[in-house]
Amino acid sequence: MTVVVDYEMGNLLSVTKALEELGYKPSVTSDPRKILEEDLVVLPGVGAFRDAVRNLKEKGLFLALKERASLNRPILGICLGMQLFFTKSYEDGEYEGLDLIPGEVVRFQKAPKIPHMGWNNLVPVDTTHELFKNLPDYYVYFVHSYYAQTDSRYVLAYTEYGEKFPAAVRRGSIIGFQFHPEKSGPVGRQILKNLREML
Repeated sequence: MTVVVDYEMGNLLSVTKALEELGYKPSVTSDPRKILEEDLVVLPGVGAFRDAVRNLKEKGLFLALKERASLNRPILGICLGMQLFFTKSYEDGEYEGLDLIPGEVVRFQKAPKIPHMGWNNLVPVDTTHELFKNLPDYYVYFVHSYYAQTDSRYVLAYTEYGEKFPAAVRRGSIIGFQFHPEKSGPVGRQILKNLREML
């Protein structure tokens, strides 16, 4: 079973619909016990890092996600959900993240326009990686003003937008997409399908 985390910071409908179409059988939960029990946890997210951390902590989900990660159980983070995986964010201050992947979330400095919104090209570090197999192209959909800075060993794909930033990351069972696969058409669907086969 797949659970999508409801912490009042994500477009749950579009994510769950995309997962359903690929046979994931998702349910939506804010129950910390479910975070530990199910096969795959999806952490979506739209909004401010600070508010996301506050909501996760208030609902008991922050520690549940950290515990799940310590058990090497799969978690997928999407957009803000991916950013929450990192050590800290400098969005409107300095705030601690889940610290599941070492790194910091910072604002674009050289982007032609903020937010980075629309279609852009993924540049896989390894095009033979199973996550990127059978893709019709590499164009995916982004909406964000901040991005993660992390060690290259955790990066599966980059994207260029005034500066190069990680668009897909992985550390063990923790996988994050800065882009929105649920809004990325056939490419996003294939990536989610590939992910399901990987797990």
